[in-house]
Amino acid sequence: SENPSVTLFREYLRIDTVHPKPDYDAAVRFLERVGTDLGLACQKVEVCQGRVVLILTWQGTNPRLRSILLNSHTDVVPVFEDHWTYPPFEAVKDSQGNIYARGAQDMKCVSIQYLEAIRRLKTEGKSFARTIHLTFVPDEEVGGHKGMEMFVQRPEFKALNVGFAMDEGLASPSDTFSVFYGERSPWWIKVKCMGSPGHGSRFISNTAAEKMHKVINSFLAFRESEKQRLKSDSSLTLGDVTSLNMTMLEGGVSFNVVPSEMAASFDIRIPPTVDLKAFEEQVATWCRSAGDGVTYEFHQKCMDQHITSTEESDPWWKAFSGVCRDMKLQLKLEIFPAATDSRYIRAVRHPAIGFSPMNRTPVLLHDHNEFLNEQVFLRGIEIYACLLTALTSVPPLPAEG
Repeated sequence: SENPSVTLFREYLRIDTVHPKPDYDAAVRFLERVGTDLGLACQKVEVCQGRVVLILTWQGTNPRLRSILLNSHTDVVPVFEDHWTYPPFEAVKDSQGNIYARGAQDMKCVSIQYLEAIRRLKTEGKSFARTIHLTFVPDEEVGGHKGMEMFVQRPEFKALNVGFAMDEGLASPSDTFSVFYGERSPWWIKVKCMGSPGHGSRFISNTAAEKMHKVINSFLAFRESEKQRLKSDSSLTLGDVTSLNMTMLEGGVSFNVVPSEMAASFDIRIPPTVDLKAFEEQVATWCRSAGDGVTYEFHQKCMDQHITSTEESDPWWKAFSGVCRDMKLQLKLEIFPAATDSRYIRAVRHPAIGFSPMNRTPVLLHDHNEFLNEQVFLRGIEIYACLLTALTSVPPLPAEG
């Protein structure tokens, strides 16, 4: 008696694509099978060894027009099974219709919703001028460096002739649906402090620890100011402020030896409203103020700050928002607080919206007991079917002749 779309969703959830050893081959075989069943053209692009992007294509009647890109990633984050009520890769459905599995929200739901929306439209005999491409990419959960970041530079991506892209968003516990038109830039910074070593019984001057203390105080004082700014202004969301967390601290060899070197690592997420050059100068100032021998290096430094237009004059946004108004979906426009593959799509100058149609649902990505209710999942298929109908029907744009 289960809806076949739900059954397919649960089958996908049972494929173990968890890091550090995701079974990408099984995921690609499954998705290729579904695509073939739907009559979609299939293409596999190996962007580097062992990392394949699967492209499924529903050809439009006018291939010269720019296409609609539906992106999703196949990998999921690790689990701590002791904290789960049900095994995280069995896709157990409880009596309320909640489906528990890693990837239920992030983002295997969206992958299947894309496919089932296309199934619905094809069953209804629909055809559209614009082509729809679905891309299923690896390694998003570890930064996308061997996935979408490489793929957007390849000729196979350019051949997709993308006009507008959709990618993952977040669940919303309220009645509203979150829509993300931009992302914060992730910076991972490692600060190293060099100082005088010596015996742990002495008051040695110019130690690495004293300098590190100053560095940490400067960084965390800024963190507190941004935290208070978010707290005091109800109009702000997490994506509107800069978050900063110290995530690693290294140094020392023995209790009785004052170390000559210490290091601290920081995860910083910067909204597109911030001047990145000015912010880096602030980081440099904090380090200079801590004393000599204090340096920093980037392990990740995203400098792209492109955002997607949400003006009603933009034909893509007009089509997207028009469907939502017609379906009486309340939208909340936000900057995505973390990072998704959308940033790579925007970086090559294509508009991209992050949207996962999951309202009245707790945000559980990367959390224990991740679940999605089957009715919310099925409603998402209906929403995507309407969105695709509108987006593929956008009239030819001036640049398209």
